[in-house]
Amino acid sequence: MIYLDYQATTPLAPEAREAMVRWLDGPDGTGFGNPHSPHRLGRMAAAAVDIAREQVAALFPPGGQVVFTSGATEAINLAMRGTVRAGDERPVAISAIEHAAVRDTAAALGVPVHELPVGDDGVVAADAPWPDATRLVALMQVNNEIGTVQPVGALAERARADGALMLCDAVQAAGRMPVAHADLISVSAHKLHGPKGIGALWVRDGVTLDPQITGGGQQDGMRSGTLSPALCTGFGAAAALAITRMEEDAAHVGRLFDRARAWFAGWTLNGSEALRWRGNLNLRRDGLDVARLMSEVREVAFSAGSACASGSGLPSHVLQAIGLTDTKAKQSIRLGFGRYTREEDLEHAAALIQAAAKQQGF
Repeated sequence: MIYLDYQATTPLAPEAREAMVRWLDGPDGTGFGNPHSPHRLGRMAAAAVDIAREQVAALFPPGGQVVFTSGATEAINLAMRGTVRAGDERPVAISAIEHAAVRDTAAALGVPVHELPVGDDGVVAADAPWPDATRLVALMQVNNEIGTVQPVGALAERARADGALMLCDAVQAAGRMPVAHADLISVSAHKLHGPKGIGALWVRDGVTLDPQITGGGQQDGMRSGTLSPALCTGFGAAAALAITRMEEDAAHVGRLFDRARAWFAGWTLNGSEALRWRGNLNLRRDGLDVARLMSEVREVAFSAGSACASGSGLPSHVLQAIGLTDTKAKQSIRLGFGRYTREEDLEHAAALIQAAAKQQGF
């Protein structure tokens, strides 16, 4: 199987797995301690979690605190529900291409929601207006479906001048490029070669949140619950590795993107070619039956849309936002590649996809 779905999840880095193993030890080992216990085993586990927190914090700008969560969805919920409080009717502004975790949470807050449009290139304008007295602006740094890079820094400066907070979903950016400055930033470990089941919310110093999970008072009361040393250390190791390999990984991905564009001559790229993470290749062909294509190319793992929406049968709201008709949106595929993708595998996958498309008359 050739894996080309890096936006859905990434392979676990060997270094992350190695970091996790000792904290999975059973009765004969020393890695099973509760990091919130005061005895020696607990203190050992707590020290490992503290190191991991520092490693993850290095992904972010200085001047903030890392709160471990179960993933980016929980981090986004903590950020949005923790800052938009009951009875506060000030609007929330989100881009038209946000992940469902932002879109659905915004809709559930009970406040007006303003949508920031994108151009046909899939990018929000840096001067996109929002209503007066807006409480929170949410903008992802790299879109999970089409890979476009958004002007988070510019909008964050405007939000701060207007007295609003900026939430950045950096799930597809963290570990791949410097994370943009914002007030609240969400990330997920398994999108940067760490384990599933853990993410983090970075909270800028001075920003206060209402906890959404209460009970034990862990993590300074911001998110109760016993932390898993194994998940934390795996996340930390993956983050540290991503930082050291950032330039190398980006160069590798750039080479793959350039080759893939040539192998898929005749296909149309969805979204900006310049303002994008080049490990995301979202393509379409008029008349293409994507369901048939995916059925016939079972040796390749790729997507017909975002992993979180696949199977719904609905056209992508992101592709609709850049002006595609429902038909054209359903004629699109997404190929995602990264650190562990070999050029020969990507070339073979392209040949298989092209051969299957040819059977449809292309």
